[in-house]
Amino acid sequence: MTAVSLVERRRSDDYSHCRPLFDEMAELPDGHPERSRLREHLILELLPIAEHIAVRFGGRGQPREDLIQVARIGLMKAVDRFDPVQGGDFLAYAVPTVMGEVRRFFRDTGWAVHVPRGMQELRTRLSRGTTELTQVLGRAPTPSELAAHLDVDVDTVREGLLAANSYQTSSLDRPVNGGEGTLSLSDVVGELDSRFGLIEDRHTVVPLLKRLPERDRAIVTMRFFDNLTQSQIAARLGISQMHVSRLLTKILQDLRGKLASP
Repeated sequence: MTAVSLVERRRSDDYSHCRPLFDEMAELPDGHPERSRLREHLILELLPIAEHIAVRFGGRGQPREDLIQVARIGLMKAVDRFDPVQGGDFLAYAVPTVMGEVRRFFRDTGWAVHVPRGMQELRTRLSRGTTELTQVLGRAPTPSELAAHLDVDVDTVREGLLAANSYQTSSLDRPVNGGEGTLSLSDVVGELDSRFGLIEDRHTVVPLLKRLPERDRAIVTMRFFDNLTQSQIAARLGISQMHVSRLLTKILQDLRGKLASP
């Protein structure tokens, strides 16, 4: 909704009763205690403007309480900057001021992942262009159609659409399947397999193992690939567990030396 339409909707309550308060405040010097009291009174009287605008920006991923607080800050700025001597309607001045404050809040803090300011602005253009083309085409536009409409190259459009995915994230505690059941997103998201880090080491060691004597290679295979204990290896080879331990120590020392060699 535009600033003009918001103003029109509030004509039934245009806060004209506040104008004398602005005139009275303008006549007082800065720091005068009565000026501070009038300012506070005006802000309390005009709070519905901020709350109404905050509601209009709801449903975009930001808590309603935060939007109200930001809108109130914008209202206070409007009260402080409005000059009744210049004439004009306060409501017509306040609405775009408050809306600008809320839009800056979305622009600066509404992104779940930080992206460059240019990409944030491109997202706004893409959103507006998508709405315009959808009305004309009767369907969602393609990246090429958006690029032609906005007079930018298609790669820029694709990059902007990708950046738009950073605007809002989903909680890992969010239920899947439309909220049915108790399965959360964290239950179905994969995680890094710690064994991936061993792939490179394994490919480096395997050629060295192939050059070991047959018994040494069998001991290493049983111990580290078949996960047998030294006692189980000793039973299979018909030797003592102490002998297996000494052999493993020697084999591993030789392998480490070969791995460390350039």
